[in-house]
Amino acid sequence: MPTPAENNPLPPGNPGPASKPDAPGDYRNHLATADQEGRRLWVYPRKPAGRFYRARTYVSWILLGIMFMGPFIRIRGNPLLLLNVIERKFIILGNIFWPQDMILSAVTLLIFVTGILIFTAAFGRLWCGWTCPQTVLMEMVFRKIEYAIEGDAGAQRQLDRAPWSPGKVFKKTTKHLVFFGLSFLVGNTLLAYVIGTEKLFMIVTDNPATHHTGLTFMVLFSVLFYAIFARFREQACTFICPYGRHQATVMDENTILVAYDYKRGENRAPLHRNQSAPERKASGQGDCIDCHQCVAVCPTGIDIRNGTQMECVNCTACIDACDAVMEKTNQPRGLVRFASLNGIERGESLRFTPRLAAYCIVLSGLIGLWLFLVFTRSDVEATVLRAQGALFQQMPDGRFSNLYTVRVINKTSHPLPIELKLEEPAGQLQVLGHELLVPGEKLVETSLLIELENTALKHGTTPVRIGVYSGPRKISTVKTAFIGPRNDTPQ
Repeated sequence: MPTPAENNPLPPGNPGPASKPDAPGDYRNHLATADQEGRRLWVYPRKPAGRFYRARTYVSWILLGIMFMGPFIRIRGNPLLLLNVIERKFIILGNIFWPQDMILSAVTLLIFVTGILIFTAAFGRLWCGWTCPQTVLMEMVFRKIEYAIEGDAGAQRQLDRAPWSPGKVFKKTTKHLVFFGLSFLVGNTLLAYVIGTEKLFMIVTDNPATHHTGLTFMVLFSVLFYAIFARFREQACTFICPYGRHQATVMDENTILVAYDYKRGENRAPLHRNQSAPERKASGQGDCIDCHQCVAVCPTGIDIRNGTQMECVNCTACIDACDAVMEKTNQPRGLVRFASLNGIERGESLRFTPRLAAYCIVLSGLIGLWLFLVFTRSDVEATVLRAQGALFQQMPDGRFSNLYTVRVINKTSHPLPIELKLEEPAGQLQVLGHELLVPGEKLVETSLLIELENTALKHGTTPVRIGVYSGPRKISTVKTAFIGPRNDTPQ
């Protein structure tokens, strides 16, 4: 069975020796994927198998289906998700959000972050191992292709150490061509979430000379994902992603995570032939037979028996590997399992701690605010401002008039006829020029004239309320001011 040193040789093509096993406690002084001099240690995880791996596979099918079909799913004619940062246009579940809705977007982001904090405080980094796009694509797509082309961990290790031959060239070329093709597909899918499928198809089918920017982003996304999945791999989680580094501020002794039951497993010792469980216990040996199978399957190269570590993504591969060994040695499963520190030390189950309660209160408040903003959000946003430099005018019949500039933004994807009505005080409102028909996702600006009787005017400035209607439905109310003569006593 492979040792930790065999599981962490130097990168392919480097003739140097493999790393030595960590001394007790030394694992905290350096990353599992780097030696003491900081050189990269290539990880060859053995192909996992077991009940958790099967469950992760089923979950990954669902997530990958949502990811690749997401840009093509339409709700009321709009994409399921669009994050067009360039045009500052965001579509979530078919609803269009613009910069005017940034408070709603900010609250949505806060709900997501708070939800992650609560989930992490209760269940550790389950997000990383089961639903993170990096992990799902790496372990459930690219890694499986690598197993299919180059074989399991031992075969990959031998292939990398072997001299170049036609067979090695064929396998390596095939793998990297498939990797780049998949990276191109992933990159284009991500680009579709940014610019939309219509523009993506235009870039793909039109003359490349007319879409330099789109093609540049397409190539950059493809190269980026190829570099991540072909070379960078687990270092994207350990070096770049801040989530693993911040987990220590959220988790406590009650957090459920992938843990090694040291009370049951220690002291570790190999299993001798015909040695019974009572004999092991009588000699002071634990259930761990020191087979290193939990290390061999770890995609980040750590030893879960060293305790909670930043690199652990809770992928459960070590649980499946250890359970298989326990079954073969006629011992109960669960030496490595989902548990909390208090669960292992005291046998406690997950407790609803005051910190979790505080998180839930904050999350409930944010969700309430989000619902209020969603239900009070208008499809049309109108602003009415007095025309710059224009003064009030007195009409021949004695009434006074003010000229305004009105801007109407249609947040929907279909055209809306807009009608403005003066609600307070009594008077006349006239839209100059054509009727207001605002195209979908567009802004229309025009001029507006309001006429008021002298008796309706207050001292200097008179508050005015204007109703914004689309057909019989009132959308919103706009407030502005009417400037008139400074009459102390209205006539």
